[in-house]
Amino acid sequence: MFPGIGTVVNVATVLVGALLGRLLGDRLPERTRELVTDGLGLVTLLIAATSAMAVLDPALAAEVGESAPMLIVLGALLVGGIVGSLLRLESRLEGLGGWLQRRLTGEAGSAERQRFIEGFVVASLIFCSGPLTILGSLNDGLGNGADQLFLKSTLDGFAAIAFAASFGWGVAASVVTVVTVQGSLTVVGVLLGDVLPDAHLAAITATGGLMLVGIALRLLDIRRIAVADLLPALLVAPALVSLVAAFR
Repeated sequence: MFPGIGTVVNVATVLVGALLGRLLGDRLPERTRELVTDGLGLVTLLIAATSAMAVLDPALAAEVGESAPMLIVLGALLVGGIVGSLLRLESRLEGLGGWLQRRLTGEAGSAERQRFIEGFVVASLIFCSGPLTILGSLNDGLGNGADQLFLKSTLDGFAAIAFAASFGWGVAASVVTVVTVQGSLTVVGVLLGDVLPDAHLAAITATGGLMLVGIALRLLDIRRIAVADLLPALLVAPALVSLVAAFR
């Protein structure tokens, strides 16, 4: 199979899932769609907790010391958040969602427009911020197979059904983000020629897990955290691991 096949399959499952969810959503009352969103928030919180536990990974502790992993994740979120905030990533992502809404569905009321944008932003973050996105795309580009992305595609397809039932076509529009992020990482994998060390991957996984907590809080309507502004943390985390390891 060719590099990038995992992303192609991922896009297809999201589109099919969004279509099924949109057809189903029209037949569900508002309270049911809200309950579906709450369920997704709880499941996202569970996935976030399992990912965040990577901060206890022995490989990470061996690389940077027993006391450093928590500080590395904290530093990654703080530095990444500052960078993302200065770059206005959340606003830009919402702006992209609004532009896609106008292009794909035409003019709509403010409530419908906000629903589209929220679906686009939330789906984009969930589909692209997890560890499977990074490792799977890199391995796909490295020629190690796309099994991880196939697994992710299955999960994303089912999630797209539930999200589209609540948020509508904005979930389908998130394939633009999926193609951009996973396609870029696949190209990076082709160029790298090797996978990330276990310690670096653990730092990325733990940082991504905490970002997923932010998405869960958003889905549960507890607090609207600008998770997109935290995305640079996924790059800062492995850089901090290398920095700390160099000074040990």
